Amino acid sequence: MRLNLDPPPGFGGLRDDLPVTFYRRHLPHWRQERATYFTTFRLGDSLPASAIADFESIRKEWETRHHPEPLNPQQTTDLAIELSRRAEHWLDQGHGSCLFKNPDHRTIIENAMRFFDTSAPSPRYELGAYVVMPNHVHCLIRPLSAEEFPLETLEGSWKRFVSREINRLQGTSGSIWFQESYDRIVRDAEHLYRCLQYIGRNPLKANLREGEFARWVSPTWEEFGWRFRAR
Repeated sequence: MRLNLDPPPGFGGLRDDLPVTFYRRHLPHWRQERATYFTTFRLGDSLPASAIADFESIRKEWETRHHPEPLNPQQTTDLAIELSRRAEHWLDQGHGSCLFKNPDHRTIIENAMRFFDTSAPSPRYELGAYVVMPNHVHCLIRPLSAEEFPLETLEGSWKRFVSREINRLQGTSGSIWFQESYDRIVRDAEHLYRCLQYIGRNPLKANLREGEFARWVSPTWEEFGWRFRAR
C-alpha cells in the first residue's frame, strides 16, 4: 500500500536505534520507549469455552508439531497473531454479557481512556483512536514514558476503574475483564493506517447498529488527514 500521508504528530513507530524488551505471559509483549501500540482488551466472558479449548488445541499443535520448545520471541509472536486473528472472529459474534452495548457503560470506559490523554493537565499517554465494541476494545496509544507509565499499568488502571464503576451501577463485584491484553508495536505509518481503518471498520464487520458501539479519533490526527474511511 502506498500511503500519501505524513505520520500524525507524536506517532512513534518501531525504531532500529532504540532497544526493544520482550516478555511473555500467555501472550508475547514487546516494549520500546516512545512507541505507539495497537492494543486489544476484552471482557472476561467474551469468548465461549469451546473457543478457548480450540485455542489451547491450536497452541499445543503449533508448538509440538511445528515449533518445538523453546520458542524464540518471533515464533511466540507469530503464534499470538494467529490466535488473535481467530479470537477476533469470535469476539465479533457478540458472545457473553456484552456490557458495552449499554451506553452508560460505554461512557465510563470512554471517560477512563481519555482522562490522562494529552489534553489533560498531567498527561500520561497520547490516545490516537479507539473503538468500544460490545465485549472488547481496540485502541492506538503511545505512553509518554515507558518507564513511568508502562502500557500494562495504563490499561490496568482503566480496567480497575471501569470494573468498579460498572459494578457500582449493577450492584455486582469483581473484575469484568480478561486479565491479559493483546498488543503490538505499530511498525510505521502504513501499519498505523491499517490499524486505524481496522478500528473504524470493526463495527461494520460485526454487524452492529448505531448506538451499539463508540468510535473516536484524536482531533489532532483528524486535522492531519488521519480519520476513518466512510463505512
